[in-house]
Amino acid sequence: MDYKLFCDSTCDLTDEIAKEQNIEIIPMQFSVDNKNYSHYLDEREMTLSDFYAALKNGANVTTAQVQYDTFANSFEPFLKEGKDIIYICFTSGMSGTYNTCKIAVEELKEKYPERKICVIDSLSASVGEGYLAYLAGVKMNEGATFEELCDYIENTKMKICHWFVVDDLDQLKKGGRIGALSAAFGKALQIKPLISVDNDGKLIAVAKIRGNMKTYSTLIDRANRDGVNLKEQTVFVAHAECPEKAEKLKEMVAPLVKEVKIVKVGPIIGSHVGQGMFALTFQGERNLS
Repeated sequence: MDYKLFCDSTCDLTDEIAKEQNIEIIPMQFSVDNKNYSHYLDEREMTLSDFYAALKNGANVTTAQVQYDTFANSFEPFLKEGKDIIYICFTSGMSGTYNTCKIAVEELKEKYPERKICVIDSLSASVGEGYLAYLAGVKMNEGATFEELCDYIENTKMKICHWFVVDDLDQLKKGGRIGALSAAFGKALQIKPLISVDNDGKLIAVAKIRGNMKTYSTLIDRANRDGVNLKEQTVFVAHAECPEKAEKLKEMVAPLVKEVKIVKVGPIIGSHVGQGMFALTFQGERNLS
């Protein structure tokens, strides 16, 4: 292959899936109680179990965008080898990573004018970004050319439907996404926000679900309503340190689709949504209602 496919670790793929699909991963940065970490998919610097335990115990967690040097150091070895670059980036609606990458790429293009570098704003986060990268990896390994894959990713990214159910209202409150009163009433009434990503790549609350069992049926309803050719699809279920929820959702969605893969939500999105969040991602017609 005369090009390399990149994504960043906000994609929340498993290390195994990324390697199977030959996707290079750029680590994102986060800190826990002022100690800095890079998030690799193999969890080499901090396991996700340790991260969510720290979050649950009230640790101060912050995240940071990828720095200019990280992009240069990741891309340049392949450019030197004569390979082109395709990078699927964490949504510009939630991070400055995309803009930083564009600056780095302009300088790399001056240094390697014969090389092509395609940076695509996924307008997605977590499993939505990862699902897009997975589909791109499948196409790449089927033999897609550089231009064909760039076009495929651009044409597919707005067909990615991702639905998240958030359990930890305190973490949403801490991040300023809901007020203290809403969090208190939500916990008392067992109300769970249904969240998606809008066409600008920003997290939005779409609905409120009351009761734990209804959370699963709501996600299945969205798949039946919006999914296209579900029986031909591999879909993703994601979870933030709640594997039992992921397994239950997998069991419910499996009869509708070809295959279900389970992935874990990493610290970049996990710091905003907290432990207990689970999600379903598939291809279809976006309907943010």
